[in-house]
Amino acid sequence: MTSPILAVENVDSGYGDVQVLDDLSLTLDADGIACLIGPNGAGKSTVLRTVFGLLTPWRGAVRYHGDEIGGMAPEDIVRAGIGYVPQTQNVFGSLTVEENLRMGGTARDDDLGPVIDELYDRFSIVSEKRSAKARTLSGGQRQVLAFARALVMEPDVLLVDEPSAGLAPNTADEVFADVEAVNAMGTAILMVEQNARKALSIAERGYVLDQGSVAYADDADTLLDNPEVSELYLGG
Repeated sequence: MTSPILAVENVDSGYGDVQVLDDLSLTLDADGIACLIGPNGAGKSTVLRTVFGLLTPWRGAVRYHGDEIGGMAPEDIVRAGIGYVPQTQNVFGSLTVEENLRMGGTARDDDLGPVIDELYDRFSIVSEKRSAKARTLSGGQRQVLAFARALVMEPDVLLVDEPSAGLAPNTADEVFADVEAVNAMGTAILMVEQNARKALSIAERGYVLDQGSVAYADDADTLLDNPEVSELYLGG
């Protein structure tokens, strides 16, 4: 049986004295997509922030390739092979697309040209706007740029927080297609998403969070077909 590339084990975490995550466990398989769904305030984004080192687990472990990374600094986690696309403030609006991509590779000490050229080939919308300021891009274009910037470090795992938030349905569909494209490049994805049905439709594994704990965990298709999950968390 293959070991997961990422494992969150019995983690408690939160902000200051406020506990958000309570004995939370989940796994992400190499080259897979796992999604976190659930109501607002359930702790979904807190999971990503804890994995990425923005929060230190109070208890439990975060393991990447079997090694403990809980509490490591975000810059060290990036160097280890985990990228993060936050929901907001995920691009530098005053910089060009090209400059944003180069900022994404500041932890590398080699020539960024080849990897950036490869990303331009894979994401044509980014290539077409390479000289434009990021603030002039549409919401969907900014999200694609955020993906591309995180991929400059060629991570094994990408944490993605609410990629469709604030986007029109057609644009959101394009962004979900980009999520699948990133995964097809060999990057495992742990995604928080408000559009639960769409997220589960592209994922292999799903976790329903409620009040900081995992209420349901199963194959994504099974969760989609679960009438209780549908009624409580998917809008019937």
